Amino acid sequence: MTDEHHQRPGRAAAETRPRLAPLPEDGWDPSTRELLAPIPRDADGHLPNVFTTLVRHPGLFRHFLPFGSHLLRDGRLPDRTRELLILRTACNTRAGYEWGRHVPLARAAGVTDEEIRRVGAGPDAPGWTPADALLLRAADELHRDARLSSATWSALAAGHDEAQLIEITMLVGQYHMVAFFLNSAGTRLEPGYEAEALPAPPVAGADAAEGVHGDA
Repeated sequence: MTDEHHQRPGRAAAETRPRLAPLPEDGWDPSTRELLAPIPRDADGHLPNVFTTLVRHPGLFRHFLPFGSHLLRDGRLPDRTRELLILRTACNTRAGYEWGRHVPLARAAGVTDEEIRRVGAGPDAPGWTPADALLLRAADELHRDARLSSATWSALAAGHDEAQLIEITMLVGQYHMVAFFLNSAGTRLEPGYEAEALPAPPVAGADAAEGVHGDA
C-alpha cells in the first residue's frame, strides 16, 4: 500500500503511480478491442486512460459506456450547462483527471477561460449570471446534501423541462461516480491535458459554505 491516501485525490494521480494501470494495447484481447473500438483516440493515437483502466472490468464497462456516452453526447442539456455542472463536480470531488479532460470540452461549449477559473470559487463568486450561479449551486447541493433544495429545484424548473431536471441530477451523480473511480484508481492525466490544473480548494472556513470537502 502506498501513502497516496494522505494526499488530496486531485494530486495523487499526478504524483504517484496509479493503483490500477491502464491496460496496454498489446494486452488487449479481441473482446477488449471490441469494447474499446467506439471510443475516439486522442491526438497521439492513444485512448484516454479512464477507459483503458475501466475496461479491466469488461462486464461493467459494457453497460457503463452507453449510459455515460448518452449523458455526454446525446443528453437533453445544453453543452455549456453540462460542462459547468461537470467542472463544478470535479472541483467538489477533487478529481483532477475529470477536470483536466473536461476543460477543453467546456471551452468548446463556450465557457470562457475566466469562467473556468471562476468555477473553483463557487456560485457566489462575482461575475456569474444568475443562471450559471444556479447551476453551480445545484452541483454543490447535490454534492453536499444528495438532493436539491426546494428553492433550487423551483428555480431550475423555471428554465428546464422535466427530462432536463432529471438529467441534471443524474449527470452530477454520474460524474461523482466517475470521480470516485478515478481518484481511487489514481488515474493519471494524459500528456497535453496535465496543464489544466484543478483549482485550489477553498480556504479553511469556506468548505462548509461551499459544500466542498477536503481530504477524503
